[in-house]
Amino acid sequence: MRKRLLASMLAVIMLASLLAACSSNGGKEQNTGTGKNGNGGTEQAEGPTTYPIQTDKKISYWGEINGNLIGVKASHQEVPFFQEWQKKTGVSLDFTAPPTGQAKESLNVLLASGDLPDLIEYNFLGDFPGGPEKAIADGYILKLNDLIDKHAPNLKKFLQDNPEIDKMVKTDNGSYYAFPFIRGDEYLRVFQGPIIRQDWLDELGLPVPETIDDWTAMLTAFKEKKGAAAPLTFNSKPRFFNDSGNGAFMGAFGVTRGFYQEDGVVKFGPAESGFKEYLSQFQQWYKAGLIDKNIATADTKAVDGNMASGATGASVGNAGGGIGKWQPLVEANNPKAVLVGAPYPVLNKGEVPKFGQKHQAYASEGTVAISSKAADPVLAVKMLDFGYSEEGRMFFNFGTEGVSYNLEDGYPKYTDLLMKNPDKLAPAQAISLYARGSYNGPFIQDKRYAEQFFALQTQRDAVVTWGKTDAAKYNLPPITPTPEESSEYATIMNDINTLVDEMSLKIVLGSEPVDAFDSYIAKMKQLKLDRAIEIQTAALERYNNR
Repeated sequence: MRKRLLASMLAVIMLASLLAACSSNGGKEQNTGTGKNGNGGTEQAEGPTTYPIQTDKKISYWGEINGNLIGVKASHQEVPFFQEWQKKTGVSLDFTAPPTGQAKESLNVLLASGDLPDLIEYNFLGDFPGGPEKAIADGYILKLNDLIDKHAPNLKKFLQDNPEIDKMVKTDNGSYYAFPFIRGDEYLRVFQGPIIRQDWLDELGLPVPETIDDWTAMLTAFKEKKGAAAPLTFNSKPRFFNDSGNGAFMGAFGVTRGFYQEDGVVKFGPAESGFKEYLSQFQQWYKAGLIDKNIATADTKAVDGNMASGATGASVGNAGGGIGKWQPLVEANNPKAVLVGAPYPVLNKGEVPKFGQKHQAYASEGTVAISSKAADPVLAVKMLDFGYSEEGRMFFNFGTEGVSYNLEDGYPKYTDLLMKNPDKLAPAQAISLYARGSYNGPFIQDKRYAEQFFALQTQRDAVVTWGKTDAAKYNLPPITPTPEESSEYATIMNDINTLVDEMSLKIVLGSEPVDAFDSYIAKMKQLKLDRAIEIQTAALERYNNR
């Protein structure tokens, strides 16, 4: 009896040891995470969320109102899209918006207060000192790996199916930090460039400008023969020539406003000799009255006003929010007015523009992070994951069926409420009321939005024209400094960018000579520009090895 009892006990012990060995096999047999994506966890990942979610909880949401809605609606609460988003997800949102063009300053105040909302729509990759890893390390936003793995099946599947995009939306440490905005088709990656009055060119017998000299001749003719008070204007909020990051005009001199790569070497455009040539050119244009005299303070409303009045004949803008918004404005003043996209300028005819606007599939604008003070992060994740579901993708891109779009043979076609708005809103403005397809947000953008959004042939032609650049060769991918480097890099670049803005304005407006550029380069060196380039170079190497 004792022998049988001893044998039974020994069998139980051996079985327990065997089970323990299996369960401790490096987690390989039991891993429910996403493997390469680094989202492993002990909890079982949930299945798809059923929308609307049944909850009485409210989530606070901080973010800018899109520029297309400035002057149309005063707050998020008044915008039909945001009203319907809450209904479809079942989650009530309490919105707060910073003043237009002051998101960065407002966020700094918000973070300093410690009174953070649950959700923050902000470009932590491009506009937060030190980048997203710094924001996570400082306790402002959450690392989302486990939350996405367990509660965001729609986004998780998309990233698993698209490893190159998955590489883009993470930091070097593998951290997911926000719900991303994804351009779901190559067609969607080019949308911005120079815009000019084709009817004025026809009247004056001028060709579409290709070179800087062509632009000088054209702007001079606009001023002298068309009476344009601001022949060339552009948005200078929150910084001078805010869209210069695409390389417009300065690209002709071989540089852009930020960092880029050339022959494997990381460079900072404003520290290169080509930037001095660009500033010299703009100073000449400003002195000659070819650039808006109020360019230092021009915002989107001022640019719209100049376009509408006929004071301006050229600018830089989007196919939708530029040509699409401005075409009806100029037509109201002159029924024969026509806006077209012009090539990015070069120095010599026949050259391919070195730079131009071309985004990656992942764009860090419009992304939504979850703050460390979020009352219910799981609910926030489930709500945000809606944008990556089939239903959510249709809603974000096209709005509400029967209101802003109808399905015609399976194709979501915008209604006349958007394309021929009864209140005379441009399509860019009307679409922004009912959907986010025309700008950005936490969702996957659909090519079919652009096929309709660019309703005018001039818009479709512009996208093709603007796409003829070598930008993809020189643009940096979405890289970030390490947490250890982030504060140092942020301090360096905050000082340098402030200096570049100061230098650009003073030289262009003529309060300092062009030769002052050399002293500014010396100041950049003193502010440790070389160290910033070193950090960016290391970040590029890490990205390439992800």
